[in-house]
Amino acid sequence: MTKSYDVVMVGGGHNGLICASYLAKAGRSVLVLEANEKLGGGASTREFSPGFSVSGCAQWMYALNPEIAKELNLASNGLQYAARNLNSIALAKDGKHVTITPNGVEGADVSAEDKAAYQEFRRKMGKYSKLLDKLFTVRPPKVIENNLTDRLNLLKLGLGIKMLGKADMYELLRLGLINMFDVMEEYFDNELLQSLISFDGVLGAHMGPRSPGTVYGYLYRHMGDVYGFNGPALVKGGMGAVGEALANSARAAGVEIRTAARVKSIDLTDNRATGVTLEGGEIITAGITVSNADVKTTLNNLVGRPNLETNTVRRVKNFRTRASAAKLHIALNGLPEFNGLAGDQVGGRLVIAPDMHHIERAFNAAKYGECSEAPVLDISIASVHDKSLAPEGQHVLSAIVQFAPGQLKAGWTDESKQAFKQLLIDTIAEYAPGIKAKIVASELLTPADLEVEYNMTDGHWHHGDISLDQIIMMRPFPGSEQYGSPVDGLYLCGASAHPGGNVMGLAGRNAAKEIIKRGDAA
Repeated sequence: MTKSYDVVMVGGGHNGLICASYLAKAGRSVLVLEANEKLGGGASTREFSPGFSVSGCAQWMYALNPEIAKELNLASNGLQYAARNLNSIALAKDGKHVTITPNGVEGADVSAEDKAAYQEFRRKMGKYSKLLDKLFTVRPPKVIENNLTDRLNLLKLGLGIKMLGKADMYELLRLGLINMFDVMEEYFDNELLQSLISFDGVLGAHMGPRSPGTVYGYLYRHMGDVYGFNGPALVKGGMGAVGEALANSARAAGVEIRTAARVKSIDLTDNRATGVTLEGGEIITAGITVSNADVKTTLNNLVGRPNLETNTVRRVKNFRTRASAAKLHIALNGLPEFNGLAGDQVGGRLVIAPDMHHIERAFNAAKYGECSEAPVLDISIASVHDKSLAPEGQHVLSAIVQFAPGQLKAGWTDESKQAFKQLLIDTIAEYAPGIKAKIVASELLTPADLEVEYNMTDGHWHHGDISLDQIIMMRPFPGSEQYGSPVDGLYLCGASAHPGGNVMGLAGRNAAKEIIKRGDAA
């Protein structure tokens, strides 16, 4: 049996649901097909032990575009925050922690000079992030074509750069070519402060603080500073509540959604996408097909390499998807005690990264397919703010682990996973000595596990490196920018497209605008 729609969406991640909502609001009939039982993609809530739930992949909300939240009525569709504007705390074994608050820096060993330098650093980064927002909220311009819209967008960007002022403009051009390690040494003396800030430039990336492009990575992560997030936020019910709210909004707009509906192939007629075939053999036809999946899955697996030109196959292959982040989840029968932290501070963002050399060494191991013996951890104990995640009086700890190679040289076996998980628990115990006695259950999701769980090539949560040669008009690669693809009638709306990953939503919104503007599936 064949059923036809104006638009069929492959994948029900947050960008796919957002794109579907805007297309439905513009009068298109839209069907969303999600392979998993739950919607939201990497924005998911996962029960890993009876009664204990965590945000399975993404764990912090810090960059959701406020216009999307307003236009899709996410608050009235169920999106609530358990906590906002949380502090980020760089942990020290001796309890002399460094804390970044919404207003500045705190810590016994943080000098007045470093506190003042942080305010200046934040001022500059804020100006640069506002400039990036001008690029992020529109389609990426093609610089070699005579297109009026692209020229206007470039003109607006040029005016924005000019309005920075001469000093900040020169500084932006300089920073774009260096790395977070050098920038941190220029600005600050305190090693914990340097490490905490530089970590935001590499989180989720296959990069260390010395890697070129990490300043852009920092700005990218801190787009939330422009969108009203003055620190990490926790979603009530875990990040899966984001997918639920987006699904509610999409259904209200008229979108039809099917879960447990895995797409086997994107079907072509005369090199134009005409719909999809599901694994069970069902055929669905559509005027256009939009993929929320990453570009490698979309073109290599669903379209198929034999249907692509040789140059496109090469570009897809060269798009880098080197994952380096894992997730650790721990169920606890009580709140852990960290050296030097008061009870309420445990609910903040806790980072284990003693200095920038520590981060760089951890990255060095991942470069060669090995797990670091001294990993870097970004820890959330969300149950401090959201009691629904664990039984009464008990808690869940979730940690992003940098760096865990997607392709472990020795292979991700049960033995290697168990050994690395124990190392991570031992690392946390150095800062929270009594935590091991409180552990009820634990699990480690390696990049290989994330790939299977969330259908992301190599388990890369940005669907591809956020690096200087894979951003803006270069994302994912020439010939597949501006949300189009080498296949007529096939569009991309996921994190492989501009501006990239994070629970920001702009890739989905921008893609919908581009499809509507081109008049496809009208």
